[in-house]
Amino acid sequence: MIVMKFGGTSVGGAREVRRVADIVRARLGRKPVVVVSAVGGVTNRLFKAGDLALAREDWQAEYDGIAAKHREILKGLGLSAGLLDRELNELHELLRGIELIRELTARTRDYLASFGERMSVRIVAAHFMSAAIAAKAFDAYDAGLVTDNRFGGARPLPEADGSIANALRSFEETPVITGYIGKSREGEITTLGRGGSDFSASIFGAALGAEEIQIWTDVDGVMTADPRIVKEARFVPVLSFAEAAELAFYGAKVIHPATMIPAVRKGIPIRVVNSYRPEFEGTLVVSKLAPGQRGVKSVTSKDNVQVVNIVAAPMLDQFGFLARIGEVFARREVVIDMIATSEVSVSMTTDGRARLDGVVDELSKFSTVTVEKEMAIISLVGEELKDRVGFGAEVFGVMARAGINLEMISYGATCINLSFLVRQSRAREAVSLLHRNFFAPK
Repeated sequence: MIVMKFGGTSVGGAREVRRVADIVRARLGRKPVVVVSAVGGVTNRLFKAGDLALAREDWQAEYDGIAAKHREILKGLGLSAGLLDRELNELHELLRGIELIRELTARTRDYLASFGERMSVRIVAAHFMSAAIAAKAFDAYDAGLVTDNRFGGARPLPEADGSIANALRSFEETPVITGYIGKSREGEITTLGRGGSDFSASIFGAALGAEEIQIWTDVDGVMTADPRIVKEARFVPVLSFAEAAELAFYGAKVIHPATMIPAVRKGIPIRVVNSYRPEFEGTLVVSKLAPGQRGVKSVTSKDNVQVVNIVAAPMLDQFGFLARIGEVFARREVVIDMIATSEVSVSMTTDGRARLDGVVDELSKFSTVTVEKEMAIISLVGEELKDRVGFGAEVFGVMARAGINLEMISYGATCINLSFLVRQSRAREAVSLLHRNFFAPK
């Protein structure tokens, strides 16, 4: 059995949905379980509609656009125009309620966001049936995905594996399941975080003991760099779980970082495949690499990074100071990417969208705090980098010759990642130069 996840671009129109059906039909012998995202762009439109309703502005136009997009796909597939009436009516009532009570909580946002996947899965399953593929649409929570109630970033509960296996074990048709969403024990719809459909696929793959989890997208697989930055970027045929997780965390868009967790736990390989070139092998992500598969795999950049600089003379020779700082970030639910320390200062990086006002207020009670924005993290990823003599000098030499200043460095925390911080205005140049150095034909 395999799990096949199709992203928003792969189900973005009638032609794309037909292509998905052809791909799945060719693999029916492997007993596929299909996980689908919302139609491309719809999740953002749902959030926008919610914000407009909250502000008592013209949310109706945004709603009409969402409805029209789905009805266009239904028409193109020759499906009933009323297939999604229940979901669209429910969505309309929710937006009207947000407008009336002027409230949009995290719980309501997850409920709002769920409509993208709930409509998409019904379109895909209905087309499968019309194309002679026996299929049934499932909302993920009806297929056993029970989560905690951390809205906007829920995680599956321990009992999810068993409930998923029980829900799908004896099912004859091809299940077509919503990605991204689940439901708490209390019956509230939750989401797994943006990009969470990959995570959903991994959760279902682990629970069902899949032989392979396939992430179908619009690229051939993982590349040696972002091809939008480096035209000469090359395809990477195989990665380890650790390499893929590092690449995902530090900017690669192909695999959602959380996807690794259930797959690693069960040792299930993940394959990143292009739905526009289904015959191409894609990138295989495995538990352990062969000796000849190690080395530098990719250079990536993570833009829109901000740095929190904390200076406090009292930290000199004092135990517990870093723990105190960490508690502030944890309490405010701000994720730290990189950290550097000296005798009396600490610098930490986090996502540029993170809200730092509360963090700065708390830290300022016992230290001097400054925040720098418009930074980027550049990362080179590959197994055994730390054991490669002169690797750091080679990287830093490339940057020095280009006059690019490195403002923070993380090297040796793992054996597979060298990361450093540069001004965002120089990030693309840094990636291009490093790619040329490590991947250009010699």
